[in-house]
Amino acid sequence: MAILVHAVLDGISTDQYDTLNAKLQSTPEIFDGCLAHACVATDSGLEIFDLWESEEKMRAFADRMMPIAVGLGWPEGPQPRVVAVHNHWIPGATG
Repeated sequence: MAILVHAVLDGISTDQYDTLNAKLQSTPEIFDGCLAHACVATDSGLEIFDLWESEEKMRAFADRMMPIAVGLGWPEGPQPRVVAVHNHWIPGATG
């Protein structure tokens, strides 16, 4: 079952995000199961919205991503909100 993950990252800048994202992009297999990703800058930091094939795939990603993020100085912050997705589709995509 697909899930939506919403993380509120107060105090994280777009530069910090870009640095982490560049490191993660060097191992694209880390994103296995990620259907969509969006990062939004806010007045207090960032908000991340991810759509994952399953909670297991998201947890596997988080297990690999968090040590990298912490190594770059990111705090181990609050857990993201994870909710089941009733339906999702991508305009123009074929199944």
